[in-house]
Amino acid sequence: MFKTCIGGIVCCAAPAILAVALSATKTTLAAEPIRDEFAFLPPDAVHFTGWLEDCIQNSIIHWNKGVVPYAGFVEMYRTGRKLFAQGEMWGKAVRSGSMFYRYTQDPELKRILAATVADLLTTRRANGSISCSDVSAQPDGPGGELWERKYVLLGLDCYYEHVEKDPHVLRAMMELADVTIDQIGPPPKVRIVDQGWSPNHIESSTILEPIMRLYKRTGEQRYLDFAKYIVEVEGGAKDHRIIEDALNNKEPYKIGGVYPKAYEMMSLFEGVVEYYRATGNERWKQAVLNLYRNIREKEITIIGNGGGDQPYHPAVLGEAWDNTALEQANPDMRRMMETCVGVTWVKLCSQILRLTGDPSAVDDIERYAYNGLIGAMKPAGDGFSYVNLLNGVKTNPEGWGAVIHDVYVTCCNLNGPMGLAYLPLVAVMNSRTGPVVNLYEPCIAASLTPAGRPVRLEVATDYPRSGKVMIHVKPEIPERFSIRVRIPAWSASTTLKVNGETFPVVAGTYADLARAWTAGDEIELMVDMRCRLLDSPRGSNRAGDNHQALVRGPIVLARDENLDPDYDKPVTIVGKAGYVDVTAVPTTLPTTRMQFLVPTADGGSIPMVDYATVDNWNGKRICTWLPKPPAGAKP
Repeated sequence: MFKTCIGGIVCCAAPAILAVALSATKTTLAAEPIRDEFAFLPPDAVHFTGWLEDCIQNSIIHWNKGVVPYAGFVEMYRTGRKLFAQGEMWGKAVRSGSMFYRYTQDPELKRILAATVADLLTTRRANGSISCSDVSAQPDGPGGELWERKYVLLGLDCYYEHVEKDPHVLRAMMELADVTIDQIGPPPKVRIVDQGWSPNHIESSTILEPIMRLYKRTGEQRYLDFAKYIVEVEGGAKDHRIIEDALNNKEPYKIGGVYPKAYEMMSLFEGVVEYYRATGNERWKQAVLNLYRNIREKEITIIGNGGGDQPYHPAVLGEAWDNTALEQANPDMRRMMETCVGVTWVKLCSQILRLTGDPSAVDDIERYAYNGLIGAMKPAGDGFSYVNLLNGVKTNPEGWGAVIHDVYVTCCNLNGPMGLAYLPLVAVMNSRTGPVVNLYEPCIAASLTPAGRPVRLEVATDYPRSGKVMIHVKPEIPERFSIRVRIPAWSASTTLKVNGETFPVVAGTYADLARAWTAGDEIELMVDMRCRLLDSPRGSNRAGDNHQALVRGPIVLARDENLDPDYDKPVTIVGKAGYVDVTAVPTTLPTTRMQFLVPTADGGSIPMVDYATVDNWNGKRICTWLPKPPAGAKP
């Protein structure tokens, strides 16, 4: 016997009656479509011109248009995989490439993507599947076939949405989804929670997201019914009703038993968000919001990512929720903060942002973008670290992956670019009352007023080097509408002016500037860039308690062995009321973007740089949580 959920009621059911229970309850649609608070702007509407743009172009040129072995990825669908779940690689590469095309409209990138999509479609098997497994071996649980199908669907869906609406691509998606529905479900089919390589098979249920995308694209009831089976009948994992656990506010590191895999868990809940949008059932929205809140409070570190190997889940190699916000200064940590986790966190945060308009989601995206995401990227742009450390060798390419056509490819190499591709989506968005400015990367954005007229926003700034941001507003004609401007939660002292007139603001909210706008109007924002001194959280290893970290605006600072041989020596930082008066100086190393002198109690100073651009690919080390001298020791 096991628990199942029909119509929101938890009960017990034997496998033999699962099919009856599912068919007896018609999936209910929302009486009215769920309307998000915020919406993404159209393709090609936002163009960065600063720090993040450099990173995006570096990734496109040297990864998506560079070394990605597309032909090798497709070949797996003809000859089979050599490593479980390896068929995910194609979909991940095409997904990020398609998102980059949405941003750049680059014809060369489009040709590359079109060629590999056409190549993939030639691999369809006799039953309509696109699979690394022969039809006779399907569904292939240990091979991770449902996880692979998920990424084939996502790659094709992103291509169809952002590159070319080719009917052959849509047909291939539907055929693959239909094969899946034919094979997976209540007995006598194979239960989805009996498919996969992990202890709780959570990864198989993450196919929910592309299934919901396909439902929204086609309106076919069978896709919504299959989603209901995943969410309401099976609950997300074998022997663990993960969605119900989130609804009941269970801590993330305790969800899923011995395998609270961070990446897959959030990926599942991306699908739950879409299921809520289709059904309007508030319990699913609340489950997602609860998980989001608990992750940001209990798992996310100062660089915006989470997951670790100590003390609770050492066997999951730093890829599980591990109460990481509390444990982040634990000196026993050896692997933590998988790049796949950070990127999926950005995507989940963007869902929360669209759904609720909560600016805390942007604070989370910004923190990861400027620290963890760029901090995982190779200086040459041709890949990403698998995991990141706060203290030690920051980057580590080793993890799940293989050499494909002479290129070492991991899941994180493939997911990192997706994180970059998401940033233009959230930088400037739209709402029913007008544009919403979220990120302060210099950019040009083409938005719309509530009346549907064009309004151009030009964000001029050298943020995050300084806190001054100018937004030039250029509506097509004078019109009254609102522009919402995010006031970061970390900015304790913020000044906001429109054409020289000061407006009140509250940290952690949007300033809602509703007025008649005319071309030439200017918004001036000055955020608080004082350097904050943070004490380490009290984790399970008391040796981690006696540490401090420095954060300037959204930027985490670190000591870099490349320029400071005493990088990990105990030090007493001179601060007052939680702030440190740091001095910006020219950078010593060519890869470093920001460098500061930080005053110490011995009357001297130490050099610290932005965490993101520390180059540890040479084996050098970093110190982000700085050890303090023992009590009673001289400074």
